[in-house]
Amino acid sequence: MFTGLVGSRGRVLAADEGAGGTRLTVAAEAFAAGLSEGDSVAVNGVCLTATGVEGSAFQADVVAETLRRSSLGALAEGDEVNLELPLRPQDRLGGHIVQGHVDGVGEVESIAGDGLARELRIAASGELLRYVVEKGPIAVDGVSLTVAEVDAGTFVVALIPETLERTTFGTLEAGRQVNLEVDVLAKYVEKLVSHTVAER
Repeated sequence: MFTGLVGSRGRVLAADEGAGGTRLTVAAEAFAAGLSEGDSVAVNGVCLTATGVEGSAFQADVVAETLRRSSLGALAEGDEVNLELPLRPQDRLGGHIVQGHVDGVGEVESIAGDGLARELRIAASGELLRYVVEKGPIAVDGVSLTVAEVDAGTFVVALIPETLERTTFGTLEAGRQVNLEVDVLAKYVEKLVSHTVAER
């Protein structure tokens, strides 16, 4: 489990495509020191398993299902990624419950300044937007954010300077695809309610 509070940015050293998926090699400098082979790590919000750690870099395999659901298949050498290690029992839950199980991909529609903040408007499918509510949480490329506005086809989040500095969002441009993970609690509530209604 993760919190959506990015611990570090990494840089893709290689994205080697194979028959069953892609093997990523990511330079993470001091971040890699906390990783061992077999550990989980969130890469742009996708929970992956470190298959090897060497110096300041780690490797992880991205299977076909993950490539279909996320934007990781578009990563190339030199791209920056958001990285987060799993939550430890003694850590503060500073963001929200993030599983690293991406629900789908959205597209940055526009970026606008708003005082110290920067507002992102992200287009997403209705299938995902039904779980998105104003002032509720959402993970965008693994970053825990609060929804400022929702309409029929998009939602808006505000990025404070600290988020812009710590994550890859400082260089984000309109048209880029981003990984989205909606609030898992909303999905459980929907399932429980739908079963209750069906029973009645």
